[in-house]
This record gives sequence, structure tokens and C-alpha cells, in this order.
Amino acid sequence: MELFRQAHATFYARYHLIFATKYRRRILKPGMLTYCTTIMRRITKIFPDVAIMEANGEEDHVHLFVSIPPKYSVSEVVGRLKGGSAHAMRRKFKFLENVYYGADGMWSDGYFVSTVGVNEEVIKRYIKQQGLEDGGQAKLVL
Repeated sequence: MELFRQAHATFYARYHLIFATKYRRRILKPGMLTYCTTIMRRITKIFPDVAIMEANGEEDHVHLFVSIPPKYSVSEVVGRLKGGSAHAMRRKFKFLENVYYGADGMWSDGYFVSTVGVNEEVIKRYIKQQGLEDGGQAKLVL
């Protein structure tokens, strides 16, 4: 597990994000999905220390494995990713104007997010062991 450091925080903050297309329309054909994830990687450059580590999906949704430092909210990063990618996709693929005629964007409202990392049981065990005499430096065992 690689820890990241900033001026006032040390963190390991990984997230699994899922965005579904508006109306769950099956529009993300292979070339479009590749273009979409490429655009999302470019968008993260406006957020120092945010990294898309994996990206893929199917015709009606995108999965991202993302590292987001604590100085940014997940919703802030998601908003930029969804808004920026929708704008770029509609500009490049003109048929999307017809698919989503009269509707903004191309993503459904909302998103799925889940943290990724040490599991819940390991954290609970570590917290319960705090303050117990162990004869040496307490360590988190993964």
C-alpha cells in the first residue's frame, strides 16, 4: 500500500466510481469509450495529485479506479469528470445531440462511489487494539 503525503496529511484514498449514461442508453461503443476515458484522464490534470489508475466500462456505464487526495471532495472531482467528458464527447460525436436532444450532458444524475483499501474488519481490529499493552510498537497488520 503506497501512502501519499501532502503538507498536512498522509493518505491512502482510493475510490471505485461508476457513471451511467443518461437513460442508460447504450452509446459507448469501443472507440467512444476509449476516447471518453482519455478525456477523463486529461481532465484530472487540473487536480494535482488526482490520478485515474484504471478506467473501463460498457456501452451504458464507465468504471474508474481513482486516487483523490483529501483536499478535494469526491463530488467535486466527479462533477468535473462528468461535465468535462460530456462536453468533449458531444463536441466530437455529433450524433449525441440527437440521442440527447433537449437534455443536458450525457451522464445520468448521480454516481456510485465506494472506498477501496483496507477492509472494515482490519480497521475495527486495529482500533480495538489501541491502548492495549503489547510490549512494543503497535503495528497495523494487513
